[in-house]
Amino acid sequence: MKRTLLVATKNKKKLKEIKEILKGLDFKVVSLADYPQAPRIIENGKSFKENAVKKAVQIARFSGGLTLGEDSGLCVDALGGAPGIYSSRFSGRNKSDSQNNLKLLKLLNDLPLEKRKARYISAVALADRNGLFTVVQGSCSGRIGYELKGNSGFGYDPLFIIPKYRKTFAELGEGIKHRMSHRFLALCKIKASLATYLKRNP
Repeated sequence: MKRTLLVATKNKKKLKEIKEILKGLDFKVVSLADYPQAPRIIENGKSFKENAVKKAVQIARFSGGLTLGEDSGLCVDALGGAPGIYSSRFSGRNKSDSQNNLKLLKLLNDLPLEKRKARYISAVALADRNGLFTVVQGSCSGRIGYELKGNSGFGYDPLFIIPKYRKTFAELGEGIKHRMSHRFLALCKIKASLATYLKRNP
């Protein structure tokens, strides 16, 4: 019987990406949508890692099982690293991806492409009822475009240009994104920890 891995998120698009990247591991991946009584996590950490750890530890304490916490966002050099840990609520709580993207475009205005450097960062933590198991981080560098392009992905993907391809993540699609994204790189590191966990907890 497969072990259960609870992903501490209600974001369907993020869950879909995580499931795709972790495909092949001997886990049944579920989310907070399957645990309506789970406590609400206040993401008030000062870094992606702090927020990821908080999600993993608190939800593992609630569920009693192996839990994956992930926190990610976009850091733009010209904005001093913003939106950073506030990426999902950059234009205010309960705002949409499109509103966040429009605010980013407005702040960057007409800056030349070489001054629109940015990186996506993803922190992933694993915890069980005994506490934190491990935490890792992955990043992916790019540029912020001048207009939304592409229909794939979510968040800032329609603006995040990969220089190698001269296209946004949203244009490149999941096939390429899932081989090079910040979340992919972080989850690749976590795969070894998940395999170790299975050996220790058969």
